[in-house]
Amino acid sequence: MKYKILIILLVVVVIGCKNEEKNNPKIETEHDHTQSEPKSENKKTLSPHTSAMAMIGDAHIHIDYSSPGVRDRIIFGGLLAYDQVWQAGAHMATWLETNKDLEIDGKVLKAGKYGFFVIPNEEEWTVIFNRNWNQHGKDDYTENDDVLRFKVTPKISEKIKEHLEYKVNKTTETSGKISMGWEKVTIGFPFEIK
Repeated sequence: MKYKILIILLVVVVIGCKNEEKNNPKIETEHDHTQSEPKSENKKTLSPHTSAMAMIGDAHIHIDYSSPGVRDRIIFGGLLAYDQVWQAGAHMATWLETNKDLEIDGKVLKAGKYGFFVIPNEEEWTVIFNRNWNQHGKDDYTENDDVLRFKVTPKISEKIKEHLEYKVNKTTETSGKISMGWEKVTIGFPFEIK
């Protein structure tokens, strides 16, 4: 008789637990591993990684960068303060690689790979090529590693360019132009293949 009562009690407890799980969705979903957050590849990247390149004669010029969006923000003089070094892209520093020497602003940029930085300003920008091309943002930037600096005048447009974009354009068999545009600002500079 004791065993029959014990078995009946066990059955009642098991049935009670099953009913509790049905009536309490928290218990039911607490260990449900079939539902998950959307995977990151389904989310749109805010600053996609991209590049710009061109062959000019036998020179290959390649610019590698992440392209942030404006997203209804004031960029220059707002998000990016004037008169401060910027890595000219998002995440890792933007870099330029050339397999031939380039003449820019009357100076020679030797063949190699360089971090590309700028110092924005309302009147003029400083363009910088730096030995340290592999760094996060400008975390490890130091002026001592600069190999070339020069000034350019920004062009301002009323039309907004949503994503940062670089271009390398061929102008002749031995020359070209590099430009960068984002928000309402475009800068550019010519170069010659040496």
